[in-house]
Amino acid sequence: MDLLIPTWINNKLSPFDKLEAHRLGLRHMAVSVFIMQGRKTLIQRRAQTKYHTPGLWANSCCTHPHWGERSHISASRRLKEELGVSDVVLRHCGQVEYRANVGDHLIEHEVVEIYCGEAASDISITPNPDEVMDVRWVDLDDLIQEVRVHPIRFTPWFKIYLEKHLDLIVDTT
Repeated sequence: MDLLIPTWINNKLSPFDKLEAHRLGLRHMAVSVFIMQGRKTLIQRRAQTKYHTPGLWANSCCTHPHWGERSHISASRRLKEELGVSDVVLRHCGQVEYRANVGDHLIEHEVVEIYCGEAASDISITPNPDEVMDVRWVDLDDLIQEVRVHPIRFTPWFKIYLEKHLDLIVDTT
């Protein structure tokens, strides 16, 4: 059995196998993190060993909370596990829901808690090679243009965030 994640079954949140939730396209909880330096965001290229969307660029990190785990704990945990980052304070920026085909007959139907954090210029990033094959900082305007020109290089959810929910990611305060 894979990781149990919070999934809606008969309109009730229940523990459910993560991979099976994706196979069935069931609505489930997720977390996405955007690490920023002003108008630049840290993006990652997913490892080739990932079970879906390998080698594609995505936001700083994403995950599913474990059953019983709070979303902000999940966001911090996964930021450390994927990128070795533990010195960024995350703030909750909103919630989005999307449904996307991620290939290999897998569907993500996710209710996502979005977290953002402002990183220091000297942030230490140590990608876990089992999760991440590359990282880079990119200006949001340049990123939006790159996604328009080369959409196949990016995960479905990342394109959705940039196209429909950029206002949650960019701090306008």
